[in-house]
Amino acid sequence: MSDRPAVRRSNFLTDIIDADLAAGRHSRVVTRFPPEPNGYLHIGHAKSIALNFGLAQQYGGVCHLRMDDTNPVTEDTDYVESIQFDVKWLGGQWDGEVRYASNYFGKMYELAEALVLAGKAYVDHQTVEEIRKNRGDFNTAGVNSPFRDRSVQENLDWLRRMKAGELADGTCVLRAKIDMASPNLLMRDPLVYRIRHAHHHRTGDTWCIYPMYDYAHPLEDALEGITHSICTLEFETNRELYDWFLDQTGPWTPRPRQYEFARLALGYTVMSKRKLLQLVVEKRVSGWDDPRMPTVAGMRRRGVTPEALRDFADLIGVAKNNSMVDIGKLEYCIRQDLERTSRRALAVLKPLAVTLTNWPDSTIEQLTVPWWPGDASKGTRQVPFAKHLIIEHGDFAEEPAADWKRLAPGREVRLYGAYFVKCFGVDRDPLTKEINGLRCSVDLHTKGGTAPDGRQPAATLHWVAAKTALTADVRLYDRLFAVEQPDADGDFLQHLNPDSLTVLQARLEPALASAAPGDSFQFVRQGFFVADAKDSQPGAPVWNRTITLRDTWAKPAAPAKPAARPAAEVRAKPAAPQLGEGHQARLDWLEKHPEAKELCTQLGAEPSAFAAFAQNPADLEFLRQAIAGGARPADAFRWQRNELAGLLAARKTTTPPFGGKEFAAFVRLVTDATITTGAAKQLLEHWCEHGGDPLALVDHLGLRRVDDTAAIQVAVRQVMDQHSAEVLRFRAGEAKLLGVLLGAAMRAAKGADPQTVRATLLQQLGE
Repeated sequence: MSDRPAVRRSNFLTDIIDADLAAGRHSRVVTRFPPEPNGYLHIGHAKSIALNFGLAQQYGGVCHLRMDDTNPVTEDTDYVESIQFDVKWLGGQWDGEVRYASNYFGKMYELAEALVLAGKAYVDHQTVEEIRKNRGDFNTAGVNSPFRDRSVQENLDWLRRMKAGELADGTCVLRAKIDMASPNLLMRDPLVYRIRHAHHHRTGDTWCIYPMYDYAHPLEDALEGITHSICTLEFETNRELYDWFLDQTGPWTPRPRQYEFARLALGYTVMSKRKLLQLVVEKRVSGWDDPRMPTVAGMRRRGVTPEALRDFADLIGVAKNNSMVDIGKLEYCIRQDLERTSRRALAVLKPLAVTLTNWPDSTIEQLTVPWWPGDASKGTRQVPFAKHLIIEHGDFAEEPAADWKRLAPGREVRLYGAYFVKCFGVDRDPLTKEINGLRCSVDLHTKGGTAPDGRQPAATLHWVAAKTALTADVRLYDRLFAVEQPDADGDFLQHLNPDSLTVLQARLEPALASAAPGDSFQFVRQGFFVADAKDSQPGAPVWNRTITLRDTWAKPAAPAKPAARPAAEVRAKPAAPQLGEGHQARLDWLEKHPEAKELCTQLGAEPSAFAAFAQNPADLEFLRQAIAGGARPADAFRWQRNELAGLLAARKTTTPPFGGKEFAAFVRLVTDATITTGAAKQLLEHWCEHGGDPLALVDHLGLRRVDDTAAIQVAVRQVMDQHSAEVLRFRAGEAKLLGVLLGAAMRAAKGADPQTVRATLLQQLGE
């Protein structure tokens, strides 16, 4: 994955692999990354890439890159090429050539005929609606298709006619013959092949029938010798079907096994390909690689590095349960990486003119300034200094507040890498009366920023010389959405952040003219910026802000003081995080704190992620109080670290309006199934904002768990009616739309058990 020293990672997947190798089930680990070439990769895929390629590297195995190209309607060679580029950029080194599901179409069809000959598959002429209706539901067994007991020869003849192109789309399908009474609705005679007369980007018009994902996926794994097939949690119920197809078409050596992990859900972001495509098609963004997009291409163009994304994957770890990840963790990793790798440069975004009245009119002094503060060994450049300068407009206040430390009348400041200057006058626009310039004097004895008498100004400002400064477009990017969960209520577009992009005409030091596309710099006191890879021209870079610096001036308003709590429950003021240089530093910290390490083991937490959490004494004490209050340790840790931390960060505070023992009562509501996980998130948000008794709030908010099957069925049917277009596309083969429909169904069936909602939705979809 990278040139960094290999780090031993530990999680539930490595435990599985360790056991397999110890038992001799496998001699070599083979994983795969199987994207569908129907869109650009996003940060969720980056996590999967880090996991699959990282596991292969960790165990000296190999990882395959495979395009899951079984749906010719949505796939394109542009997506194929972008996926390969992104995987390489992230450090993925796949074994051999890029593989394709279409490589195996011939073998898949051969095995489908074998299923028919064995009496384990049949051709069904029912309509999609009839198949859905006859499949039954969670409480009712399905009804056999009237075509289920056809003879083997009839089924074989119909399948071959399907393959030969004699039949129109939708005429019939091939179904596996399993069990129409199975409690797992996916096992009720699932579809194997559908007719689709469409041109395929690799096989052209050779095929007019295409395999369904649940059939193709296990066979691709088996044919490639995959040992550990790692999927996200939405495929958990598919595992039984995965195993059935392998059992009926094998034996296979090695025998693949499917394992599921929590997909990445990141705050202030959407990662549905359908929604990302909608943003592009409706021109809400400039394209798939718009720097506001969560695509790998967009983040690369914004200046995010592959190292930062891999550090982020390490930080959040591998979990078994879905949860919302605080986007602040990603931003932390980006800042940490760029802080180490970015040269410092001078740029003024909102200019204010400064005239040094005691500097000679025609003199331009070339100052030698290091690219890295205090370390000339890593390179220097010449920065012109002259009579007429430009500083940041926000660095001057005519009537400053008491704690103002920057420039003001009668105040002295240091100019970065140059001299001390002192303001004694202002110039105004004759019409608007707005300040448009400052008159200052320069202390000629302070070159380099040091005064002979040892005085130290309260602030150091960035600046450029007016005559020699470059003029450049600078794009200030911010989060694309204004709320943490933009798709929580269905209409994600209403939550677009109107301030996600601001374009300024900035003034930059001359040395930046030679920046190449993709070069990153820290603009002193401004943030991290990258020369745009598409729009920059030789000698005239266009700059994208990757991320801001932490602002030490614009402090957030103090949160309302919570009601008094018992002294034992009052949390100490949190210390600043001390995460060290990365993953290994966190592991070293854990080794030096045996009590924290023991708790980490008790929780079954990923060590690096737990160390990052435990280094804050207040957070650790809060967790101990929750456990002492009767919360199951692993549940308390998960809810505190993932959900509570995110809510507090959004409110710009670190202290919840309740103590650890009260939090334990909340956690127990989830553990004993009084409320569902989704309802618990809603309850926690309300509780953080308004306080109160969590148990009383459950009934007040109507969040108590619902097990009324009829009510769930009505809610799901309403969702399907409201999302009829998505339903049709899902039934046509776009399996990924299941997540969209399931999310809407969960919101409609408020308080219902997620598994019951999922089973009901699948039954009504007929898939």
